[in-house]
Amino acid sequence: MVVLLTNDDGIRADGLAAVRRELERQGDVRLYVVAPDRERSASGHSITLLHPLHVEEVDLGGAARRAWSVSGTPVDCVKLAIHALLDERPQVVISGVNRGANLGTDVFYSGTVSGALEALLLGVPSLAVSLASLESGEYGVAARVAVALARLVVERGLPPRTLLNVNVPSLEPADIAGVRVTRLGVHKYHDVFEQRTDPRGRVYFWLKGESTDLDDDPYSDGGALRDNMISITPVQIDLTDYRLLEELKTWPLDPGGLGLEAAAPGQAATSD
Repeated sequence: MVVLLTNDDGIRADGLAAVRRELERQGDVRLYVVAPDRERSASGHSITLLHPLHVEEVDLGGAARRAWSVSGTPVDCVKLAIHALLDERPQVVISGVNRGANLGTDVFYSGTVSGALEALLLGVPSLAVSLASLESGEYGVAARVAVALARLVVERGLPPRTLLNVNVPSLEPADIAGVRVTRLGVHKYHDVFEQRTDPRGRVYFWLKGESTDLDDDPYSDGGALRDNMISITPVQIDLTDYRLLEELKTWPLDPGGLGLEAAAPGQAATSD
């Protein structure tokens, strides 16, 4: 099994190290690590365009075939790995283990999920794995889950436009109630921008806020965690609303209906 490991917490993060150690225990894994040189949480699917990316090969010890730190985002890391750094194509990409859960709308902001998403866009099956705690430093359970799921992904495959978003409770194995296949829940943040002043008298703002789970469904990702269960959510990249797509075809979307000049003679206007 050829595995690419990345994250958004940085190449020295404890969660990444836990997955690396778990993979190194396997006798049939060729492991590559390409991860940011520092924390890149909430970087979303951003890529580096306006300045160069610096890459440094690092020695993480163990059986990792090769490892690099990158001065960019998780998406940069996966792009570089597959297009420039690796001497073979990975069979699966593991992004994580992230410090803190990635639930609901978090998938739009999460660098962890975006690392897995970029692999998907490049045709490599992937999973994003998060530990549902900001305080715990114990990533062993989540790492074992990540590696077991990676094997299943390689063996069984995933649809070409779908990844697995996995959230693991911060509990001992005996206290985990099971595994639940879930949907993305309604998980939102009450954003607050605190206004401050720096020593030079310049005003700046610092984003803070509390997350709120607004979904009572036990088969949402947050519902599974509330029940002390591992949540596995298939996430697809096709954001098209197919129901509205059909309705839109009935709207007056000809140039005149959109406030534009009428079509030139001989040119038919169409809304589909």
